[in-house]
Amino acid sequence: MLYRALALSALVLATAGLFSCQQARVSRATAALDRANDSLATANADKADLASKLQLAEGTTHVVTEYVDRVQLVRERGATIVKEVPVYVTATADSACTVPVGFVHIHDAAASGDARTGPAGDPDAPAAGLTLSAVAETTAANYATCHATAAQVTGLQALVRQLHDALARQADTP
Repeated sequence: MLYRALALSALVLATAGLFSCQQARVSRATAALDRANDSLATANADKADLASKLQLAEGTTHVVTEYVDRVQLVRERGATIVKEVPVYVTATADSACTVPVGFVHIHDAAASGDARTGPAGDPDAPAAGLTLSAVAETTAANYATCHATAAQVTGLQALVRQLHDALARQADTP
């Protein structure tokens, strides 16, 4: 009977020890699972952040590509127009029209944005070596530059709007 009691006590103590060991293993596994879930949540948040940044970068690349294409097209059109000057402003027109020096001073002041028009003198005197076709080429080139700059500004405005919207969306995301 004493052996039975001792055997039963040993069995109960062994069971309690095994239960305690199993409980410690379960606690460690639960803690490891919690850490893994936290890491997964952090990784998912990082993934979402990187995905939004990638989308923003792709959109920016699209806007820049669009802008470069648009500016290239504007410059090509401007070059085509400049090439057409001899067709529309012929040598006959060049010889029939003298470009006054006053016009040259005003044109150059307007192009440079400088209000000073140059030295005083006879504004109706012909500008030396300047033909009507040269004026047409210069004017066409100036307008081409103006249109290219306008395309650049439009592209930059689109980029700024896109960045502003993306930043607003990110600020709204918790």
